[in-house]
Amino acid sequence: MLVTFKSDNYANITLFGDVAKSLLKIMGHSGSVPGAFRTEDVPAALEKLSHAVAIESPPPTQASSDDDEESEQYISLRHRALPLIELLESAKNSQSNVMWE
Repeated sequence: MLVTFKSDNYANITLFGDVAKSLLKIMGHSGSVPGAFRTEDVPAALEKLSHAVAIESPPPTQASSDDDEESEQYISLRHRALPLIELLESAKNSQSNVMWE
């Protein structure tokens, strides 16, 4: 499943469903899709997500392996959340709602 976040003055952001739901929960939402933040709720959601990124612990170290198998790459919360943070900042500045489906 893919979740697309939309706001009037910013490009749409599409995330995998599990990532989107975890970011929504960090922002204080239930994680239900579809959904929306009203204009007055955007600053609080942005603050919660920015705070979670700021206090994120460092990525786990990966032991080097000479195996031919591919190892999973760790993607930090900061990298996953950055596009959504930018969308929320734009929505906050333009007094827009944020919707996702």
